[in-house]
Amino acid sequence: MKEMKKMEDLKIKITVGDHTLHAKLKDNAATRKFCAGLPRTYPMMNLYGREMCYRMGAGSLPTPGAKNIPYSIGDISYWPPAGSLVILYKQNGEVFEQQQLGHTDDDVSFFDGMADCDIRFEMED
Repeated sequence: MKEMKKMEDLKIKITVGDHTLHAKLKDNAATRKFCAGLPRTYPMMNLYGREMCYRMGAGSLPTPGAKNIPYSIGDISYWPPAGSLVILYKQNGEVFEQQQLGHTDDDVSFFDGMADCDIRFEMED
């Protein structure tokens, strides 16, 4: 019988035009539900000069572990109040309520100044 991988051993691929990012996942209920809907392309907005955002809608993902914490560049998080999926690409020191989904160590600086765009999320093999 094949052993199931732990969520934190899995990765997602994020495609933005000619750019490809690879992110390690956090093991939590929000990440499991998010990944169950992949592959999927989201029309994401470039907001606040720091994040790419898609408003899934409040309650779209379970957030029993959400807390007010600082973020790191490359974090992929869910903001419960508006149900926003975000890729954080620039630091401004803000602390906000979030449920972390994953993190990429790839260079995300290309998002700075980018127009709103479609971003594809899919599981990596």
